[in-house]
Amino acid sequence: MKPARIDPPRTEHHNTKDGSARTRTGANPRNASSRPAPGLSAPRLRRALARLPVWAVALAVIAVAAWVVFLADGTPAGPAAEDPGKFLVTVLDAITFAGLLFVAASGFTLIFGLMRTVNMAHGSLFLLAAYLAIRVQEAMVGQSRNIDPAQVGMLDWLVPMLAGAGVAAVAGLAIQQLFLQWNEGQELRQALMTLALTVVLADQMLREFGGLAKTMVWPGAITHFFSVQGERYPVTRLFILGVAVLIGTLLWLWLTRTGMGMVIRAGVDDRQMVRGLGINIKLVFAITFFVGSFLAGVGGVLGASFAGAAPGTDGNWLLNSLVVVIIGGLGSLRGAAAGSLLYGTVVAFSPAYLPSEYSYYAIIMTFVLLALVLAIRPYGLFGRPA
Repeated sequence: MKPARIDPPRTEHHNTKDGSARTRTGANPRNASSRPAPGLSAPRLRRALARLPVWAVALAVIAVAAWVVFLADGTPAGPAAEDPGKFLVTVLDAITFAGLLFVAASGFTLIFGLMRTVNMAHGSLFLLAAYLAIRVQEAMVGQSRNIDPAQVGMLDWLVPMLAGAGVAAVAGLAIQQLFLQWNEGQELRQALMTLALTVVLADQMLREFGGLAKTMVWPGAITHFFSVQGERYPVTRLFILGVAVLIGTLLWLWLTRTGMGMVIRAGVDDRQMVRGLGINIKLVFAITFFVGSFLAGVGGVLGASFAGAAPGTDGNWLLNSLVVVIIGGLGSLRGAAAGSLLYGTVVAFSPAYLPSEYSYYAIIMTFVLLALVLAIRPYGLFGRPA
C-alpha cells in the first residue's frame, strides 16, 4: 500500500501595482495570523460583567460603613463616632442574635445537606420543645406563673432544655421514619407532607398549651447586666452566644473527627457512592434527622428564654432558618454560621441606623441582603449545586 500523498500548501503569486510579486500561502486558515479585535474580547467582557456584582456589593458596604460611622444623624443610635456605646451594643446584639439563628438553622441545613429534605416541620419542633421545656420548668420550680429568676437554678433551666429538645428529637425521628423514609428522593412531596404536619402540630399545640405567650425563665445566676461604654447589656445574651459556640464546636468535631461525621459528609457529596460502599444509609439518615431535630429543640428553648413562645412562633423561626440557609448555602455548616452572622447584623443594624421616620422599613433590608448575596453566589455563600 502506497503512503498517502500530502501536497504542500498552495501558494499564489499576485503582482502589485508597482510590478513586484507578492506570495500568499493559502488553503489552511490555521496558518493565517489572527489579530485581536480592538477593545475587550468576549471572555474578558464576560469576566468583567461577572465582577460587577462584587464591585457593587463592595461599594454598598463602604457606603453603609460611612453612614453608620459618620453620617447617621437623625437615627435612633446616632453616628458611631459620636456615640460608640450604642454602636457596640448594636454589634453585640447582632452577634448574639446570630448565635441563636445558628442554633435554630444548623439542624435544618444538616438535614437538607444529607437527605435533600426541606423539613418544613422544623419550626413546629422548635415551638414544641419550647412549650415542653416551659412546662417542665414550671413543674420543677413548683409555680406556673410569675416565676422570679432568683427561684430558678441552672439545673431548673438545663433539665427542661434537654427534656424539650429530646422530645423534639424523638418527634422528628418519628416524622422521618413514618412519613419521609418511604418517599425518599421526592423532595416536593416531602416538603408538602412536612408542611401539612406543621398545620396539624400547630393546632394540637394551641389546644394543649393555649394561645397566650409563655416565657422560659433564665437562671438567676446569669440574669445580670454589665456596662459597655455607659450602656447596660444583659449577660443572658452572651450566654446564648456561648451555647451557640459550644454547639458549633461540637458539630464541627462530630462531622470532621468521627466516623459517622465522615459518612455524613461523604453522603452530602455523593450518596450513591456511600450506598455502594455498603454503609447503612437508612441508619445515617435516622441519626441525622434525630440530631437536626434535637438542635431545633435547643434553639426553641433558647428562643423561648430570649423572646417567649406563642402561636405563630414556629412560622417565624422557620422563616428565619430558611433565610439563614439561603444566604449561607443549603447543606453547609460554615454557610449556616456565615448566614446567621450576616442576617443577625442586618436585623440588629437596620432599625438602629435607619432614619427614625423610615425605621419601619427595616424588614426590607433582609430582602436587600438576599438579593445581594444571590446576585454574587446563586447557591449561597458556601452552597453547591445538588
